[in-house]
Amino acid sequence: MVIDPGDLRAVMENDPAVVDEEDARKYHTGLHAVSFYRMSHKLWVEGRKDEARALNYYAHCRTGCDIHPGAEIGEGFFVDHATGVVIGETAIVGDNVMIYQGVTLGGVSTKKGKRHPTLGNNVVIGCGASVLGDIHIGDNVRIGAGSVVLKDVPDDCTVVGVPGRIVKKAGVKKGECLQHDQIPDPVFNRIFQLESELEMLQKELDRLKKML
Repeated sequence: MVIDPGDLRAVMENDPAVVDEEDARKYHTGLHAVSFYRMSHKLWVEGRKDEARALNYYAHCRTGCDIHPGAEIGEGFFVDHATGVVIGETAIVGDNVMIYQGVTLGGVSTKKGKRHPTLGNNVVIGCGASVLGDIHIGDNVRIGAGSVVLKDVPDDCTVVGVPGRIVKKAGVKKGECLQHDQIPDPVFNRIFQLESELEMLQKELDRLKKML
């Protein structure tokens, strides 16, 4: 298996569990999945599509990651745990992108043509997130775990929730990791606000009852 130096570098920079480069080459399933993709994509571009699909099938069985050989993926691609990752045929992924287990870059249509997302550079997508449809995700975007993103996201934003909401704008720097403990939770904030309003209304109701 041929391993791209940029993909290996991404593993060494982003996965503290890796012992050394030899450990990554032997046992890192995310690196294996990306390496198999690189080989299958080369075959796909050359028109050897049956061979590309055969290699894609083998990679899926071995790593649990399904990256269609027709997808276009840039340099330094890092998959942290390959299990459950799905990347569709017309997906386009920029440079230095990091995705965690269970991420889907999928389509919302069965029609031919561009139907999967386009990701910019330096994007990080948390585990279990889904980015669906022919949408554009800008540079330096962070998408929280479990989010479902169905609309375009501009550069330098953080997105969380179902459906995905922008909770931080122009506050993400290149190379900044996805720290889930620091992501605002709009659902929690709204519930807290509603509870506070309910408490105020209850106090006002009690006051009116006393007056009557």
